[in-house]
Amino acid sequence: MPARRPLLRFLLGLGLTCAAVVAVVGGIALRGPGLVAVCVSGALAGCVAAGVARETPGPARRSTVEAAGQAAAITIGALLVVSGTAVIAGGATALLLVGVLVAGWAALRWFRDRQQAATGSLFATPSPVVRPLPGPSSPAPAVAGLPTAALGEEWLRTGAALQGPLAPAVRQRIVTRRGQVLDELERRDPAGFARWLAAGPLHGGDPAGFVRSEPPRATPGTEAEAA
Repeated sequence: MPARRPLLRFLLGLGLTCAAVVAVVGGIALRGPGLVAVCVSGALAGCVAAGVARETPGPARRSTVEAAGQAAAITIGALLVVSGTAVIAGGATALLLVGVLVAGWAALRWFRDRQQAATGSLFATPSPVVRPLPGPSSPAPAVAGLPTAALGEEWLRTGAALQGPLAPAVRQRIVTRRGQVLDELERRDPAGFARWLAAGPLHGGDPAGFVRSEPPRATPGTEAEAA
């Protein structure tokens, strides 16, 4: 591999030098009006490349100035090389050169697209797994029969489930379940439930540390007054 790199660099430099000589010949042959047309074509190609670069999403996109400059330089150079080839070797050879350049460009784009697709598939993040609540075949237990610690776990679990992608029906079931949990927690200990609400955000706190396991019992005097 180290022995091939100098040879490849030499061949690349030789090819670029030959292309530059042919481009100079083409520019001399075109004269003023032809050079103006070539420059206009390069400017149009640069504008198109700048628009494509501006609309391309992603942090790795090229800047508009870089894309426009490269497109304009490649277009002008290719037109001058084709013109010089037509002067030196004739129109048929120039047409053959155009076909080779177009085929090489298409093959290069195809290879780059395949390589980017393969790289993206290797580093793609897996789609999140949606875990809905139990379906109708296995209904969730009634909140009134759950201990307070289980109600706290139910509140945290359903809150985490709402953060991910869910079907509308599943999301509605989770919201309904959370409302039932809130009602049961408030029924068991209104004062502790109020303290939990005042402690912080509902989605992150565990209510089990604030709400007592059983609702407070009324005193005999209170029961007599209620009677």
